Amino acid sequence: MRLTTKGRFAVTAMIDIGLRQSKGPVTLAAISERQQISLSYLEQLFGKLRRKSLVEAVRGPGGGYTLSRAMDLISVADIITSVDETLDATSCGGKQDCGDGGGMCMTHELWESLNQHMFKFLDAITLDKLVTEQIDNGWTLDGKGTGVTKTVVAKPMKLKAPNSVFNLGSFSSFGGKS
Repeated sequence: MRLTTKGRFAVTAMIDIGLRQSKGPVTLAAISERQQISLSYLEQLFGKLRRKSLVEAVRGPGGGYTLSRAMDLISVADIITSVDETLDATSCGGKQDCGDGGGMCMTHELWESLNQHMFKFLDAITLDKLVTEQIDNGWTLDGKGTGVTKTVVAKPMKLKAPNSVFNLGSFSSFGGKS
């Protein structure tokens, strides 16, 4: 199984757009800077994403890229396959000839089944789910809508202490009733 940087970067960039598209088109230069992905590499990926109708280019000042359909209609499998990434665990590339001209190897069906499970798994995960997870994990847009920061969510502390001075005498110094 090979999932190269092509697929990973494409998914990362699509999440970046999903987080920001409510503020307008997102430039590849901004994605490149935020995600530390080469601009020329992003241009290649977005050419493929555009040809597969996952993103639309907006020209002119304030231009960039937007998603071409709702985030809940774009799966991770759509993104990965659109950038020519293969999800193949077989050694023969699914050709049914595992290298020696003798047909399928003994484990071919196992790896082919794994391919089907991987595709079903990635097809069930939507871009909307990934963006929602980022937001739930504390990632928010800055005031300009260009940067994303992680907000630390304070959780209430649970103390083992008396709730009044009248109960203070019944608590030991080690955090419990005596």
